[in-house]
Amino acid sequence: MIKTLSPAGAIAPTGTWSVGARAGDFVFVAGMRGIDPKTNALVARDEARIRQAFVNMAHVAASEGADLKNCVRITVFVTDMAKYRPIANKVQEELWGGGPYPPRTIVEVSRLNQDDIFEVEGTFYAPR
Repeated sequence: MIKTLSPAGAIAPTGTWSVGARAGDFVFVAGMRGIDPKTNALVARDEARIRQAFVNMAHVAASEGADLKNCVRITVFVTDMAKYRPIANKVQEELWGGGPYPPRTIVEVSRLNQDDIFEVEGTFYAPR
């Protein structure tokens, strides 16, 4: 059985998608961007926006009892690898407390929704 997630305090989807889903002991979080869930607007400044995207992902996972240490895998999308990868690494190191880190794929793309700079999606282990 698949449970669609829409936790209080999460960002509002901008289209025909859900912020996450639970399937068995796994939680799948949709691509999260640096949107302030209180205003549904992109956060200013690159590092703050990247941090907010990770926080948004963690919030959805936490709604099902998982935290960043339960992250199985993440995928990151950036619009400029040279500019945003170092910031993503810094923020991830801070949020994960120095590791261990989940496997990660980072991909440079030509464009993201709302001309954003960064997006992260994750899979979490959250046994019932």
